[in-house]
Amino acid sequence: MTGIPATVVLSIPSPSKGVWDILGFPVRAYALCIIAGIVVGMVIINRRWRARGGAADNLEMAVVMAVPLGIVGARLYHVLTDYQLYFGPGRHPVDALKIWNGGLGVWGAIALGVLGGYLVARRRGMAFPALLDAAAPGIAVAQGIGRLGNWFNQELFGRPTTLPWGLQIAPAYRPPGFEQYATFHPTFLYELIWDLAIAVALVLLDRRFRLGHGKVFALYVAFYTVGRFWIEALRIDRVNEIGGFRLNNYTSLILFVLGCAWFAWLVRNRPGREEQVEPRPVAANESDAPAPEGDAEADETSASKAGSSSPDS
Repeated sequence: MTGIPATVVLSIPSPSKGVWDILGFPVRAYALCIIAGIVVGMVIINRRWRARGGAADNLEMAVVMAVPLGIVGARLYHVLTDYQLYFGPGRHPVDALKIWNGGLGVWGAIALGVLGGYLVARRRGMAFPALLDAAAPGIAVAQGIGRLGNWFNQELFGRPTTLPWGLQIAPAYRPPGFEQYATFHPTFLYELIWDLAIAVALVLLDRRFRLGHGKVFALYVAFYTVGRFWIEALRIDRVNEIGGFRLNNYTSLILFVLGCAWFAWLVRNRPGREEQVEPRPVAANESDAPAPEGDAEADETSASKAGSSSPDS
């Protein structure tokens, strides 16, 4: 790539630091962005689940299970698909545990997070497809906010560009072969915008068509993979490739096909949406409630008839 100057008048600056020392404890912007995304996503999911008639305490239990498993899954996916960064000559396997340095794979987070939600839903009688539908927009928003962590870390940016929204990257963070370029495609911003657009689209489509039985989540998978495919193609960080394509491009393509096929099957075989997402709670005194007045009178009439017809002895 040639012809791109080392300095560009209009551009997006990168944060000068991503770690602050507070009372001797390092506070990392990457972690704060992840936490902020989780909190905002949980608020959205909670509102949607309660609007469907679900109980907040059941949802909170599902989130408590899904979030830690999602973080573990995200790190596992990253380490497994970029194993060369942690294993081999000159590498330190213990670095695979340093999640604060960045490196989370969204599909690992989704996979184990969904598993955690399923385990709680099965135990508590929650309609799992409805839970997925309620969660989809919140997950998209959480992903977008979490991407701000890449901005603070000056990582996972795209090819050099002279566009006015090009991202300034400090020389220390430029990959080999790109040292002479100053601004790059802000892929974190592209995904942030894309994720927020997905969330809005899912909410509007859900309101318009009353989607259920997992259709909203299927659309989330299809929509996200479209954006992730072209954003991934812009990135220049070194990752494993197969046939000249990044591994995540193959993942996005496969999941896009599966998401579309899943949605089409649901439309054909599971129309409408669930009317009830959790078992109806039974009142504590329901079994001890007095019999209706009509039934009581009938019982008294039957008893009196039985007494009058009995023989004298």
